Amino acid sequence: MAASADAERPRALVVACGALGRELVALKRRTGWDTLEITCLPAIWHNHPEKIAPGLRRKLEAAKGYEQVFVAYGDCGTGGAVDQVIKEFGVERIAGPHCYQFFMGTDEFTALTDADPACFFLTDYLVRHFDRLIFKGLGLDRFPELRDMYFGNYTALVYVAQTEDPRLTAKAKQAAERLGLAFEYRYRGYGELQSFMETAHPAHIGH
Repeated sequence: MAASADAERPRALVVACGALGRELVALKRRTGWDTLEITCLPAIWHNHPEKIAPGLRRKLEAAKGYEQVFVAYGDCGTGGAVDQVIKEFGVERIAGPHCYQFFMGTDEFTALTDADPACFFLTDYLVRHFDRLIFKGLGLDRFPELRDMYFGNYTALVYVAQTEDPRLTAKAKQAAERLGLAFEYRYRGYGELQSFMETAHPAHIGH
């Protein structure tokens, strides 16, 4: 009987960018959303945005049988292709163009970028993988002269932190130094990603 009841429980799926996987697992634990499943596309696709929409479509095509399907993805440089897929499948996506805005909050992010549009942003994930995704990913390890080409028009590196981790903060400061940018730290937790998940399944909040 218990197994049958479990089989009948509503199931939900979140299709997400791999850069949000750690945070989504933490939010799943926080809300006690036992029936939620999380599947991610490779975070490295930020360097190949043409792969994101086709990959998202494949994930959504395979999502039959779920009663709720959500997408935790920004536009991420796809030029509207993500939203075209979202519209095609009629699922809900977290609002905003990228995770920096999700985590900082739309109002604060807009105010900051209006005041200084030349900010470069990092999240916990990007700090952890700075060498692989940014430094080596952009070829700066092999061609250091590219640094000014890529980052010469930026003024500051803003670390939007999900956790209060001194090791990550130190690594983010080092990243700013390597890129020749001023450093700013803003701890904002899970921001609007948490609000999105709580609104998606409010019955499990606080459990």
